[in-house]
Amino acid sequence: MQQELSTDSSGSRFTPLVVVELASNVKEETIAWLLSRIRDQQQNGGAQLFLEQLGPSVEAQEKENPNIFLVGASWQRLLSGAEDVGLFKEYNDGSMRGFTRANKHNFKDFKGDGDGFLSMAECQYIIKHELETLRAKDETHVPGHSQAKLYPGKSIIRRLLSKGLLIQIFPLHEKEELKRLSFSWYKKVKLSLQPLDDIRHYYGEGQALYFGFLEYFTFALVPMALIGVPYYLFDWEDYDKYVVFAVFNLIWCTVILELWKRFSASLAYSWGTLSRKKAFEEPRPGFHGVLGFNPVTGREEPLYPTAKRHLRIYLVSLPFVLLCLYLSLYVMMIYFQMEGWALSVHDEDPTFWTGILIFIPSIIYAVVIEIMNLIYRYAAEFLTEWENHRLESSYQNHLVLKVLVFNFFNCFASLFYIAFVMQDMVLLRQSLATLLITSQILNQFMEAFLPYWLQRRRNKKMIRKVQKKRTLEEKELPLVEQVRLEADMSTYLGTFDDYLELFLLFGYVSLFSCVYPLAAVLVVLNNITEVYSDAFKMCQVFKRPFSDPAANIGVWQLAFEAMSVIAVVTNCALIGMSPQVKAYFPESETQLILWTVAIEHGLLAFKFILAFLIPDIPKHIQIKLSRLEFESLEALKKKRQLHGGKCWKPWSSVRLSSEE
Repeated sequence: MQQELSTDSSGSRFTPLVVVELASNVKEETIAWLLSRIRDQQQNGGAQLFLEQLGPSVEAQEKENPNIFLVGASWQRLLSGAEDVGLFKEYNDGSMRGFTRANKHNFKDFKGDGDGFLSMAECQYIIKHELETLRAKDETHVPGHSQAKLYPGKSIIRRLLSKGLLIQIFPLHEKEELKRLSFSWYKKVKLSLQPLDDIRHYYGEGQALYFGFLEYFTFALVPMALIGVPYYLFDWEDYDKYVVFAVFNLIWCTVILELWKRFSASLAYSWGTLSRKKAFEEPRPGFHGVLGFNPVTGREEPLYPTAKRHLRIYLVSLPFVLLCLYLSLYVMMIYFQMEGWALSVHDEDPTFWTGILIFIPSIIYAVVIEIMNLIYRYAAEFLTEWENHRLESSYQNHLVLKVLVFNFFNCFASLFYIAFVMQDMVLLRQSLATLLITSQILNQFMEAFLPYWLQRRRNKKMIRKVQKKRTLEEKELPLVEQVRLEADMSTYLGTFDDYLELFLLFGYVSLFSCVYPLAAVLVVLNNITEVYSDAFKMCQVFKRPFSDPAANIGVWQLAFEAMSVIAVVTNCALIGMSPQVKAYFPESETQLILWTVAIEHGLLAFKFILAFLIPDIPKHIQIKLSRLEFESLEALKKKRQLHGGKCWKPWSSVRLSSEE
């Protein structure tokens, strides 16, 4: 953990774990009230955490925000918080169980008073949870800011965030641990697996699952890449080879997703998140409505009519998405006009330069697609925010649906049009290759080089100060400088864009790689560079994100499975269009279509049967989970019998007296 210790107002020494930054114009009255609530004992409704105000930097500037606070906690408070959040840790018998202080000495690695039992990421997650569950008591508004309304049970932190009084809460990096992780993760070129356990220990399960999926997807592509290279090199113009490759695609895209679910379950079990109960979701910070009572919690909170939200979704959001799809279609038709013009120029005068000109429309179209995706993303976020979803999970699901529908249509509509309307396999191959390569180059630029350059530009003064203070012995920065440096770093916005990129790459490979077998090779190369660029960003460019105790990749699993279903239909249609298959139906095209549809339905049925036959959770983990459930039920039964024994005599005497 952090080497430098901070001191609370009570004189307690603590390790700073989390930073709370309030707006510079927040009134002293507000600060004093908030600090007292954070420091107050739990039984009084406080968070019972340690707090210290960050001092000025060595070269203090007038623009520096003085309202930055370091937050920490005692080990006993953290262990109490671990029980509150339902943290699962490894038991002495090797199983994963919910941590309780009553059984703390039965957990593996718990020694002495528990110092070192929890990882820094877990400690920071606990502090975040305690801050977010800090609730108003009898206050009607935030002291000093009458516009920030409060009511009993309202989360104080969420209200401060929504009113702009709280700028950010973020966990601090641990310098030595980050150095070790950086070295084992991306600073040395190696032919080995990523240190997923170390990533999980430092960043949490959500991040580790993303990098685990990225690694798994890359290895799953290797067989397709190995098959694709000889297809490309040895006379792959023959359509028979397309048919074989398309059949391989059908099996591949189903099997890898089912096996990933098993691998994901194994990881989640070993990390203690598979059987962890999901926390009760609080309303989002931006959620607003008329004050009422939640029928579940009984607490006061804003209520917003579901019918009104549905009207916003179906009368505004849906027409907007359809309008965007129409615009995408319009841009696609312009691209085809450009493509036709380039081909006509090349046919009239086939030279080296006109040969290059053929690829220009596809490159321009690929760039336009990325720009449209970016603009639409902002519009989708605005609309989803305006729909006023109560829960973060509901907000994310609606946002993912909007973005996936548009991105799928925008990226793949032209390929479907070329394949099934124009039926031009040469143009399909060329368009797929150009779109894939151009999008990969743009993504690498946007995700790796641009954030790093912007970060250096934004913090160039701080970096100069860092370089001045670092000697040849690589002495570390003082804590004050480190906190202010991290506060100015870009905020990591989650794995949404990373999964979206993998989703689109999966689409390129599973839908049309039978026409362009090198697609899998290009995606493998992209994923290898993606591992290093994403690792670099996590360690050097962004603030450390809070741990996300995820048990799987969530809604993205459904997205990938939906893509695999579309891939079955697409590959069957490509097989049905092959000259060899058409030769079996020389007279009746209707019979060909019926046979293609019948085979496609059969393959879909086979796909779903295969998904049913392959268990999502490996057998040995199912047994461990069942054993844990059995032990929990037995313990509950004994507890009931114990209480029942105490109550039986008076109950029986009452019953006898009533019968008499």
